[in-house]
Amino acid sequence: MTSLEDGFPAEKLFSQGYSYTYDDVIFLPHYIDFSTDAVSLSTRLSRRVPLSIPCVSSPMDTVSESHMAAAMASLGGIGIVHYNSDIAAQASVIRQAKSLRHPIASDAGVKLPEYEITSLDAFGPSSFVFVTQTGTMTVPKLLGYVTKAQWKKMNYEQREMKIYDYMKSCEGSEYCLPWDIDIEKIEALLEDKQKGFVVLERDGETVNVVTRDDIERVRGYPKSGPGTVGLDGEWMVGAAIGTRESDKERLEHLVKAGANVVVLDSSQGNSIYQLEMIKYVKKRYPELDVIGGNVVTSYQAQNLIQAGVDGLRVGMGSGSICTTQEVCAVGRGQ
Repeated sequence: MTSLEDGFPAEKLFSQGYSYTYDDVIFLPHYIDFSTDAVSLSTRLSRRVPLSIPCVSSPMDTVSESHMAAAMASLGGIGIVHYNSDIAAQASVIRQAKSLRHPIASDAGVKLPEYEITSLDAFGPSSFVFVTQTGTMTVPKLLGYVTKAQWKKMNYEQREMKIYDYMKSCEGSEYCLPWDIDIEKIEALLEDKQKGFVVLERDGETVNVVTRDDIERVRGYPKSGPGTVGLDGEWMVGAAIGTRESDKERLEHLVKAGANVVVLDSSQGNSIYQLEMIKYVKKRYPELDVIGGNVVTSYQAQNLIQAGVDGLRVGMGSGSICTTQEVCAVGRGQ
């Protein structure tokens, strides 16, 4: 039978001297003689960080924070927590992500004590609004809560009060459970105690709040395997840093928080600043994997590899909202 050749093999396609982007290349179908169960997507993020699926969430604010990092790890990928925050805040996100055994991001609103609820919009799709000192869930303690039913019964004068003045306190162990408890036990306790939510704590700090609605929603969560778990039995989480002198202090706090890999976040990785930071990280924390970049040429990659990186970010300006190629007039087709 004569061999038929359609399209180009990869060796020929990528040796023609052209740069391709996403819409320039498409795969041709072939003969299939195996089931999807026989397919393994396992790979490595870096030298010492194995993944079950080749999926990494970008180190962007509003994208990679505690719940995203936990969800990515639970499915076999990994999240890289952004550094568009102060040092303490980023370290806190890392600690919380590693403590979210169940990657449940509650729909409940979280408000400051002085907040005034003026409409049901504050509750969103949830039946609760929780109160913390910072207005976020990444805090040592949950102060209290208000239910939607409670707020509806209040008169207009009462509704103008600060939420702290009429919230129900979360004091008491009946609301609190250990962070690593099984989801089935959480569900059983909610049913037995007729409570609307439980607080998950670790070392005296609130790491998550789970409501009845959250339990229902997590039932439809995609099937996950063992996830991306480190030697400590917790989710593996990455963290982004820059190349300034102050990032050395940030790095120290992130390592103490449990970061398993650091990414030097820069659109142009082949710089003296990044090379020096790579060498510093490898000297100071030899067991910590460091990923350098971004790079789009062999020369760039060679410099970072010689400096000691354990992985590379390849690509420049290829994201849907990235403007590096337009602003800097440098880059390459992905």
